[in-house]
Amino acid sequence: MSELSVNHLLGIKYITKADIDLIFETADHFKEIINRPIKKVPSLRDITIANLFFENSTRTKLSFELAEKRLSADVINFSAGASSVKKGETLIDTVNNILSMKVDMVVMRHPNPGAGVFLSKNIKASIVNAGDGAHEHPTQALLDSYSISKKLGDVGGKKVVIVGDILHSRVALSNIFALKLLGAEVKVCGPKTLMPKYIESMGVEVELNLRKALEWCDVANMLRVQNERMDISYFPSTREYTQQYGLNKELLDSLNKEIVIMHPGPINRGVEITSDVADSGQSIILNQVENGVAIRMAVIYLLASKIKQQ
Repeated sequence: MSELSVNHLLGIKYITKADIDLIFETADHFKEIINRPIKKVPSLRDITIANLFFENSTRTKLSFELAEKRLSADVINFSAGASSVKKGETLIDTVNNILSMKVDMVVMRHPNPGAGVFLSKNIKASIVNAGDGAHEHPTQALLDSYSISKKLGDVGGKKVVIVGDILHSRVALSNIFALKLLGAEVKVCGPKTLMPKYIESMGVEVELNLRKALEWCDVANMLRVQNERMDISYFPSTREYTQQYGLNKELLDSLNKEIVIMHPGPINRGVEITSDVADSGQSIILNQVENGVAIRMAVIYLLASKIKQQ
């Protein structure tokens, strides 16, 4: 298969395993490029991409911007915090204004679930969802699965536990879709109050005990507690959360095997994971960051090749 089955990347639930395989293959190629002395390719010289961030983001935004520049695309950055959105402009108005500047692709992060899907139905550009509310974050899930396959050779058959705030996490949801598509076994672990009611219907087991979860898994993906999405208290205190669900070196070393540690960032060091775990040889957190650029280059490149055909 040499092209994606979709014109937008709105969520993992809209793509196929063949799409993921193609994105990974393309990312391999770009990974080689970003490790060369000259890191740019002229592939998207005639494509204009607008990055629309209606929510704060440092890492994802930088990663997308770097990916776009490595591909030689023209990039427009738009941060909604300081813009007319504050004055009441609607999403469609904002985007239409940007499209009148002849933009081919929009990378968007938005606090409302489904914002990307809404846009894709109303405007002509290709949409990449860089996170919509607590719904999906597809490129993060792709780079996470890609990082596992690079580290362990394959995702199929691996046991992956996602630990932490599953309820508010778009990373967890997209990761579950991607890992299941690629044939991994998935469990989630965290306080009962941070588990969505529908989680088991996704074919995922809930494990409330962190040690048991770690003894079972090959890979542990440690999520941060998303205090900014919480309007009520879901657990007594950060200290108590850390005691039950924080991963420290002592716990890691007491397991009878070596597991791979991941984290989508930003890390709350000392809360969900201690510094000596984050910086240990078992952690692939920095590989995730590097792989993120290659994966985003692959997604943008593959979507842009579909735009060029239109």
